[in-house]
Amino acid sequence: RRCPRGLRLPRGARASWAGVTAFPPRRYLLYASGDFVKVHSVNTEETLGLLCGHADLVTDIQLNPHNHMQLYSSSLDGTIKLWDFMDGIPIKTFTVGSKLLALYALASAEDSVFVVIPKKGERDTFQLVSVKLTKGAGQDLEGKELSVVLDGVGASPKQIAFGREDSYVVSVKDVNLQVYFFKQKLLNRFSLSTAKTKGGDNRFSCVVCHPKEDCIATGHADGKIRLWRNFHHKKAYTYSALHWHHDIVMDLAYSLEGTRLLSGGVESVLVQWHNESSCQKDFLPRLGSPIECISMSSDGVLCCTLHTDNRITIINSNLRFSRSIQGLIKSRDVKTGLVVDPRTKALVLNGEPGHLQFYSLQSDQQLFSLDIVQRQYIHQAGLKQSDLVKVAFSARGSWLATVEESEEVADPELQLKLWFYSEETQSFALNTRINIPHDNHITDMCFRDMDELGDDSLILVTTGRDCVFKVWVMVGDSDPEAHQSVSWSCDFVGSYHNYQATNCCFSEDGSLLAVSFEETVTVWDSLTWDLKCTFCHPPGNIRNICFGRLTCSKYLIGATDYGFLCCWNLLTCALEWSAHLNVVVLQPDPLSEHIAAVSWLSKESSLFVFKPSEPWPVYIQRNLCKEKILLAAFVPRDEPEMINSEKYLWLRKSQLFFLTDTQELMTLSTKSLEERLTPSSKQLAVEESLPVTPFSVLLGKHRRQQAQEDTDLGKPVVHNRQEQASPAVKELLHTPAHVLPSASFLCTIFINSLLISKENKSAEEVADEVEMESEKAEDESDEEDVTAMEQEDTSPMELLGEMTCKLSKSQEKELRKIRKMDYSWLSAF
Repeated sequence: RRCPRGLRLPRGARASWAGVTAFPPRRYLLYASGDFVKVHSVNTEETLGLLCGHADLVTDIQLNPHNHMQLYSSSLDGTIKLWDFMDGIPIKTFTVGSKLLALYALASAEDSVFVVIPKKGERDTFQLVSVKLTKGAGQDLEGKELSVVLDGVGASPKQIAFGREDSYVVSVKDVNLQVYFFKQKLLNRFSLSTAKTKGGDNRFSCVVCHPKEDCIATGHADGKIRLWRNFHHKKAYTYSALHWHHDIVMDLAYSLEGTRLLSGGVESVLVQWHNESSCQKDFLPRLGSPIECISMSSDGVLCCTLHTDNRITIINSNLRFSRSIQGLIKSRDVKTGLVVDPRTKALVLNGEPGHLQFYSLQSDQQLFSLDIVQRQYIHQAGLKQSDLVKVAFSARGSWLATVEESEEVADPELQLKLWFYSEETQSFALNTRINIPHDNHITDMCFRDMDELGDDSLILVTTGRDCVFKVWVMVGDSDPEAHQSVSWSCDFVGSYHNYQATNCCFSEDGSLLAVSFEETVTVWDSLTWDLKCTFCHPPGNIRNICFGRLTCSKYLIGATDYGFLCCWNLLTCALEWSAHLNVVVLQPDPLSEHIAAVSWLSKESSLFVFKPSEPWPVYIQRNLCKEKILLAAFVPRDEPEMINSEKYLWLRKSQLFFLTDTQELMTLSTKSLEERLTPSSKQLAVEESLPVTPFSVLLGKHRRQQAQEDTDLGKPVVHNRQEQASPAVKELLHTPAHVLPSASFLCTIFINSLLISKENKSAEEVADEVEMESEKAEDESDEEDVTAMEQEDTSPMELLGEMTCKLSKSQEKELRKIRKMDYSWLSAF
């Protein structure tokens, strides 16, 4: 998605398209993810590099057909980039101007590519155009020379395909198929019936062309695959049908020779059709989730499938599973919120149905998935099944609490589970299961963890729509046959005027518990469970509450659904301040006093970061994104980040992540757009630190010892100016040879970088030198005599080991004036 004003998608947010490189030994997998292109190792499944440079969502990628070490990428920012993906360096950037929705690079077109762009002046109408790639010496070039090939095409890359030897192009949309022949400049249109008879639906979903024959394969919404032939004639065309899928065909792909056709859909099964016959087909079932895209390697040995759960599966040519690359799973509904695991700093949220996924944002990979519901999920529309709705961690991450409930609204089936982390198995093990912990839906829960009181301080609080909150504590298990020494049980039940309990949170030291009951916030002593005070700011129910931290621990913050943000002082029990703000997310930073508040107003999300003790926000970013932000979380950094800009100092210890209503994960970047889009070649040119090797350590130690010996002997230390190489020299040495400019262009820069510049001189010295040069012609002979006399006078003194006193510039100037004076009048005496 578009990420303006420093907001960007993290690396593993969403894989939007996949493609395997063509050269042996099939080592690399390239795919677009947000505004990045990722280079993955097929063998080790690790990320080898990131291609960073686009300012918006990358929509498509294509290998350069003339150089398989290079890659084209298109983006919604209106640019096409040519990359050296092995070194992560952008070679060329072509600015087209319009949003680019799909990209096609053909072997027959050396200086042009094809893209899909919106048609000007018409909504939801798209064109396939040819873009001429301008040749030039610079890196940023214009790609404004466009020629329209087809009108009324689909926006998806799967709805356009190029035929045998790139002689024609095919486009499908709704029930219409277009074929345009380049040499003949002929356009044939074909249409299917729009009537849905006997469960049939003729709408096109995807298209692919046979690599060796004039044959077009199209996928349809009713699960059929049609094979079109003789489409050079408008009336004599024919097609045959293949049918196995019971629902929409999501994508199609031919093998290298065209002997096999692969298809995939919502059944999570990859189907391989042999010789275009419905009788000869193979299956690879149980791939986990519906198949969105299929991509073949150019040598035909591997294929990969992209699934709706943000996973890429790599499959061998014999239809055997090889390995998979799992991104952040896109769940149907993130009911658990964004939670951070204190042990691993991983982001924890809903994953597969009934599962909890632990996703590492640092390594950009899923750590593991925990089966919470432990029931087989049945993919059937309308079936009410149990799902995971609430998650909470203890402060040290040793305990995990989960709540699962059925989708029944009136009488939900509730279960509260407590899990303990086992160091032996390196996973969470179920400790206690509590059936029906509340009589109605559980609305919130949180742990209290006070280290100074030991294990006895660990308690869990849950709130529910049954108008009570419950306190759960650990107790020793007296059953000798029990597998664990402790279990959990209810210790206290609290209520307030029979109002529904909606939110709960503990203060930083754990001494106070705040529970919101509709319009009222109640504060309880966590040791005696006495009600200390209440706060209210009508009208409107309390939507979010949180305590201040560190120096702001005496404040309690609350947001109402009527659009008020309130701050109460716990010492005076009075309202400190309030602001009219429709806050939908209130998230405190666990490592600082800052609190992030996200508002939703006029169909745009805005961010406000503040300290409760200060009357003005620390950071304001209006129109953060057009999507509604539903959840947010601060993730602690491994090391505090060095931030130059003052307005981002609140992000020094933690990084802020957002989840939108379209389930896209975004983060706030501390770098400007220009810094993020700096080409890798320029970053290499100014890089100051080199990798430490045993040889460099040994050489540095030898140089330091030599310098120390010279200093001890009284020798002047001479510094080599060439040790501090200029950026021009570093760029020459770091940049790969195949992307360097010509030698004639680099020669002047390289020679100039080797020259030693003169020492800087003061303004007085420069003025004296100018005056001395003006007098040089008049006094040349006199200066030679004086120089000779000085040499004769000083040489005996130097032989005696004495040092002469050097005159300053002003003294030399005075001596010259005296020397010029006429002393001939003295001869009269």
